[in-house]
Order: sequence, then C-alpha cells, then structure tokens
Amino acid sequence: MATAKIEIPEKLLPVFQGEADVRGAYGGRGSAKTRSFAKMSAVRAYMWSMAGREGIILCARQFMNSLDDSSLEEIKAAIQSEPWLNDHFEIGEKYVRTKCGRVAYKFSGLDRNIDSIKSKARILLCWVDEAEPVTEEAWTKLIPTLREEDSELWVTWNPERKTSATHKRFREAKDPRFKVVEINWRDNPRFPAKLERDRQRDQRERPDQYEHIWEGGFKTVFEGAYFAASLTAAKQQGRIGRVAADPLMTVRLFVDIGGTGAKADAFALWAVQFIGKEIRVLNYYEAVGQPLASHVAWMRQQGYEPGKAKIWLPHDGATNDKVFAVSYESALRDAGYDVTVIPNQGRGAAMFRIEAARRLFPRCWFNEEPTEPGRSALGAYHEKRDPTRQIGLGPEHDWSSHGSDAFGLMCVAYEEPSGSANFSRDLNYSPLGLA
Repeated sequence: MATAKIEIPEKLLPVFQGEADVRGAYGGRGSAKTRSFAKMSAVRAYMWSMAGREGIILCARQFMNSLDDSSLEEIKAAIQSEPWLNDHFEIGEKYVRTKCGRVAYKFSGLDRNIDSIKSKARILLCWVDEAEPVTEEAWTKLIPTLREEDSELWVTWNPERKTSATHKRFREAKDPRFKVVEINWRDNPRFPAKLERDRQRDQRERPDQYEHIWEGGFKTVFEGAYFAASLTAAKQQGRIGRVAADPLMTVRLFVDIGGTGAKADAFALWAVQFIGKEIRVLNYYEAVGQPLASHVAWMRQQGYEPGKAKIWLPHDGATNDKVFAVSYESALRDAGYDVTVIPNQGRGAAMFRIEAARRLFPRCWFNEEPTEPGRSALGAYHEKRDPTRQIGLGPEHDWSSHGSDAFGLMCVAYEEPSGSANFSRDLNYSPLGLA
C-alpha cells in the first residue's frame, strides 16, 4: 500500500491520532494551526472518498458575509501545497470537492445561517475556524447537527477572554474525547522570517498587545483602550501579583450599581485599601440581574462585614430602584454598612473618572487572581468613535464600562494621605505616663 507524508507541527500530532469527538488548537499568530487543520481536513476528505463514503465537510465561522470571509482560500492553499493531495481534488473559484464528487466542502456563517445548518445532511466533519466569538447559542445548535457516528468537530481559535463560550467548552472541559492543545509561533518549524520580524516589532513597539497576538494569551488590553498603557506599565513594574490585605485597615468597597432583572446593567464592585500612598486593589465582584441581598451575601463571605468595610456609591445610589421602593444607599445602611454617596460630577463625569484613574494608576497594586475579571474590563474600556467623521463620542457603554466606572469612582473618592503626622494635637498625661 502506498503511503503519503504530511507535514504538520509536531505538537499537533497527538491531536489527529486516535478517536475523538473534538479536535482543536488555540494560540497566537504564526503557529500554522489554521493551515494544518485545513490540510488535515483534505486528508480526511480523500480517505472518505477512497472508502466510498459521501457527505460534506462544513467549514464555519461565527461571522461570514461571503466566501471572502470563509476558509475557502486557506483550504485551496493547503491542498495545493501537497502535490499528491492536489491530484485528488477539483478546485474551482467558489468550490472544493473530491474528483469523484463524494465529498465536498460547504461554508457557513453561524451568526446568520445556524438554523439552516440543521438541514445539511451527512456532515462528516465540521471545522470552526476563528472560533473565539462563537456564542453558546451557536454551539448548542451546531453540535447536534453532527449526527454521523464518527463525525467530528474541529475548532481553532486565538483566545481573547476566559468568559467566552469557546474557552469554557473546549479548554475547561475534561472530556478524554476532546483533543485540544495550545500551539504558538515557536511550535511552527517553518515559521517565516517575515513573521519573525513582525513578532519582534510587536514585542518592542506594542508590548500591551504582544501576549495576545503571538503567545496565545488572553486579550488583556484592547487597541485604543483608555487604560492600556497603565495596565502594561503595572505588569512590567510588578504591580500585578499577590497583594495581601492589612487586617487592621478598613476595606473600601466602590460600587457601580446595576439593577434587578436579566437585562439590567451589571453591578460591579472593587475592594481596595489605602495604605499610605499605596492603593491595594484586593478584589473584584460583578453580577447581573441579582438582588442586592446577593451582593451583600458576597461581601460578607469575603469578610467585608459592617465595621470592617465601608461602601461608596455613585450619585444614583441614593435614588429608588425601579422595581423596589428603596435606594441602594438606604438598603445598605439597613444592612449595617457605613455608606457614602459621591455627588454627581455633572457633564464630563465619565472623562473626569478616567483622568482620575490614569493619575492614580501608578499607585495601584493589584491582587492578580481575584481582580482578573475587573482588569479585563479596564483593558477593554475604550472610546466610542464616529466611523464617518473619525471623532470621539466619549466612553463606549458596554460590558467593560461597569467595572471601569466603579474603578473610576474609587479614584474620584481617593483622598491624598497627609504627608506628616499631626504633632500639634493635645496630649493628655496621667500620673503613670501618657494616657
């Protein structure tokens, strides 16, 4: 029997060996994961056609407005890179199929065409490339369409957030039939010299983006984000790590209030201590649609009890909730907390918070693991822009704005510590010494 040699990175060999329901790879640019999966899909198509099987290989992405947005060109290039493989395929401008016609590639976007995928018969293989933004709803609808006993799902992506549906399904899963690996530029034996120059340039000129682009790290800062440079500096200066609370000092809780109901804005909270001129950022909490009692329960679980912790609210914390005839301020006071409401700064309040945060960032030390979700919000908080006129329209109101607003509230409320002790105060003496 004739054999053929297929070149793929060594790190991907265990992914394609043996049986599996899911095969996948995640990582940064230049890893050859996309080209390798495209090539291996063609190998599978060839094997199935030789075995007399009929069906389709579905290539999907979350967003695909046309074939220009698909994996079509990548598949063509992968097949043409292997002369023996190229001999078994018919490649047209808008299609790829085996010459016998038994196996054909189809392309689909999951954001618009997910329901139509249900009607596609005999999906032998589904490969989802650029899978990071695929929603949980899309995965839930897509996976049951793979009805053949040995049909498989292949997934490739560049990670952005730990909260993504793709991360939770395929990186956090412990299923032995999931063969998923991390692969980056150093794992590619044919890493091009041009990409090496690009990599070094990004490492030098865009250190805030480098880990995500090249090393498969999560996207901690976004281009144009207000606090991108500040977060990068904090990491480089070692101010993100293990930070302990001082048990003798008050924990200050700074809140951006949300509301009740599934469509309410997020309730976000930062727990910090002011130790001298150092701001110790200890913890972060965020929840959507939960009652105030849930937030208070979390505070108590963390040891942020009345008497040990104080709460600062934005100006709307003094107004009544739309569902319940009570304000956050009064409810938290009833729970025993010392509460301060920060007055409305008026027009430009958002930018005032941003500038206050930028000014105080060099004093901030972040407790790494508990504050990671909050730092993700800070890293994504950015300006909304008019694409036509290319002008700024102020901060974008999205998932990142609630944690960022709470952080900004902390910076607005921050009080500069006194530079020296007050030695002019009165001293009371007793016969046995100082009272």
